This record gives sequence, structure tokens and C-alpha cells, in this order.
Amino acid sequence: MINSTLPSALNSGMQGIQSGVAGMDDAARRIARGGVDGPQGSGGPTAGGMIEPIVDLQLYKRSVEASAQVVKTADETLGSLLDIMA
Repeated sequence: MINSTLPSALNSGMQGIQSGVAGMDDAARRIARGGVDGPQGSGGPTAGGMIEPIVDLQLYKRSVEASAQVVKTADETLGSLLDIMA
């Protein structure tokens, strides 16, 4: 059971980190464009065009933090199990 659970948790955590970083990258690019891709292709920077990527950036940041905690917990658990078995 340990052989399948811990690697699965580590993989899930790593996939979550990779997905979150990719999302952060996309949101940061939209912010850097300054909202040029505003609502309905307005063609100019708008406050409304900037809100969504800023919110997305924060959501992806939290996702990465949560996924990093999954990896950290799985690592600590594995370390504890190795100490017990030694």
C-alpha cells in the first residue's frame, strides 16, 4: 500500500505544481500585456480586462502552494517510514 500511495501523492503534488506554474505564467503574460486583450476585443487597456488575470494569478499561486504542501507532507511521511524501518 505504501508503495503505491506515496508515489501517487508525490506525482499528484508535482503535477499540481507544474499546472499552477503554467497558469501563473499565462496570467502574468496577460497582465504584462496590460489588458490589451480586454473584453470583447476592445483593443485598449481596461480595468475590467486586468481584473481576471490578477485574480487568476492569485488562484494559481494558492494552487502551487497547496501542491507544494502535498509534496512536503509525502516527503516527510516517507522519511518517517524510512526511520521506522531502519
